[in-house]
Amino acid sequence: MNLRDASGSLRRFAFRILRATASILPGGQISAFGTGKDMIGLILIVNLDRQPRRWRRVIRELRRFRTSDGAPLASIARRVAAVDARDGRAVAATADVDSTYRIGDHLYVQPDARLEDCFAVDEPIKMTRQEIAVARSHVEVWKTIASGSDNHVLVLEDDVWFKWGAAAAISRGWRAALRRCCAEGGPRLLYLSYADAGGTAERVDLCDALFRPVRGLWFLSGYVLSREGAAALLRAMPVIGPVDLWINYRFSELGALALSSPAILQRQDSASDNAYSVLPYLTRAGIIDAGSGPMAPGRTGAGPVLAWTAGGEHEGLAMALSMLGLRVRVFDGDEDGIRPQDLLNLFEVFDAVVDAPLTPDALRAAIARKDVRFLLEVNTVSRSEMEQECLPSSRTAFLSHDGPENRLWEPLCTLLGLAEPVQAFPIGTPRHLRVFRDDRPGAMHRIAPSLPQKPCSLDDSPWVLPPQSGWQPRAPSGRPVLPAGERLVFSEMTTAMSSFLGLVETFPGNLASFSQDSLLHDKDGAHLIISKIATGSRLYRSGAFASARSFRYGRFEAEIKAACGSGLVTGFFLHRDAPRQEIDVELAGHDPRSMLINVYFNPGDDGATIGFGYRGSPCRINLGFDATLDFHLYAIDWRPGRITWSVDGRIVHERVGWDPTPVPHLPMRLHANLWAPRSEELAGRIDHDALPVKATFKNVSVWA
Repeated sequence: MNLRDASGSLRRFAFRILRATASILPGGQISAFGTGKDMIGLILIVNLDRQPRRWRRVIRELRRFRTSDGAPLASIARRVAAVDARDGRAVAATADVDSTYRIGDHLYVQPDARLEDCFAVDEPIKMTRQEIAVARSHVEVWKTIASGSDNHVLVLEDDVWFKWGAAAAISRGWRAALRRCCAEGGPRLLYLSYADAGGTAERVDLCDALFRPVRGLWFLSGYVLSREGAAALLRAMPVIGPVDLWINYRFSELGALALSSPAILQRQDSASDNAYSVLPYLTRAGIIDAGSGPMAPGRTGAGPVLAWTAGGEHEGLAMALSMLGLRVRVFDGDEDGIRPQDLLNLFEVFDAVVDAPLTPDALRAAIARKDVRFLLEVNTVSRSEMEQECLPSSRTAFLSHDGPENRLWEPLCTLLGLAEPVQAFPIGTPRHLRVFRDDRPGAMHRIAPSLPQKPCSLDDSPWVLPPQSGWQPRAPSGRPVLPAGERLVFSEMTTAMSSFLGLVETFPGNLASFSQDSLLHDKDGAHLIISKIATGSRLYRSGAFASARSFRYGRFEAEIKAACGSGLVTGFFLHRDAPRQEIDVELAGHDPRSMLINVYFNPGDDGATIGFGYRGSPCRINLGFDATLDFHLYAIDWRPGRITWSVDGRIVHERVGWDPTPVPHLPMRLHANLWAPRSEELAGRIDHDALPVKATFKNVSVWA
């Protein structure tokens, strides 16, 4: 499991220069490779069809080295097509891989008291599409080895390089492995590349060149597998969980060995595009920062883009552009014609404009600009053939849905000069959800102010209005909230209920860890109690609960008496991961007469691993009373294209599309918690002497 990220453009550039210099230097002869019975006779390289550059790069690396016969190492290399995570059929349920594993499996490889404190060992984790694809790719390699004629095969992933001195280290380690395993005809599994799982690996040192791992090695980027070893792995299937985790359970039966120091490393100039299923659990346990691992794209600078769709039921193209890091505005097509100045105003705020009803003058002005690119879905009905023909061919791409699903990114990313994301091309949201509409009053003709008002602390992300927009929270419009419909859930919270579950977790910005012991029920409701009791790596212990099910839109109410005291926040909010979306009510104990509301939006279909955001789009609302003295009714009314916050039946804030974010559109769970922020700016400094303190929730309702 590779959680590293290349540390900045300078480091990546330096690494490329070093590797370019090394590529012209010979790497030496590796006596482990050759045609003899006790030699490694074949190298299999796992490589995606859509990444030919990586294949060429690893072949260049192998050409630097020679076998014991003097032939280039590249001459015994063969490519194995990797299973693509974007191909839904390829990562569907299979007898080879069981996609559900347990927290305990991760803890077996890398023990961590903080993770164990937060989750039961039998907590299920669902593998990501990328993890399933990687596991299936290695299984296909094992099948190739088991049915082949080579006694020993080196398996490489396509993002590796050989360390200085690798030739001598591999030759020395291979000779030692042959001596240790002479009765078995050589080693069945030998790691040439690995990472110690957080320094917790258990190992038995055998000699200067080798050790025997008991457990605790990550990565399968470079390992030698015998034909017998491959057959043993196939007999042990299904692979349960990430393949580099699962293979730790096979070390004993395979008699696994590893070089005393890895001779093959993963490249530093390209971050992993895999998504890891354990990341949300590590984040909630406070082990890693929410920004660790594969990141959402930053601002791409790829605009301006004009796109027209075929008018289907779902807005996949708009979602795809957003996932690439563009600010996207979609039109319904029945608006007034957009004139040249209107289009200029749009491009001050948005990178991509979809289905815009341009006047002929505006279209001609866009074509005349050399930086505007054009994108049309095949069978586009909104543009005449004449208009399509007049678009500049060098700046125009067509997107057809008739081909394979995993090829839809190619024309789009080629046009924009962007790397294709690992996520599958999105289906997108139904049009009636209006996710990328700009429904702010006067949005069409608003010109971004050159000197914005006092700026709010918004994320600098592709899914929040830019700073020059001068966004400020607006007074409620006064329009009534629609009837809430059927009440789906109601709880007085006086006793524990299956509809709301106590949580055992935390997150990086929280000084407290949530525990079942800190959630108490009595005649007054559910009490979340924060105490100065150390739990794991956290100084404080507190309580939290969440709905057992997720909801897509509705009205969410609770009567809340907030916790009093500096450094504390009482939270009532909707939240989801993959992609991260959130709608918040937060009551800070040091400022009890105001309420902080916040929205986080990230694009993608359910399962897209995009979770950018560290501030969201917050603003404070004056309540006119002290929220810590008595119960008040707080409500979040979440509808397609609109969010409304109410207190005691009075609307205090509302947002529409692009105000300043799109409105979240995927199912979320309802949460309540009492936490202690690391940021003193958010809630002040916690007063130890005032603890324990409690927040109380009662009469929690969810309306359809």
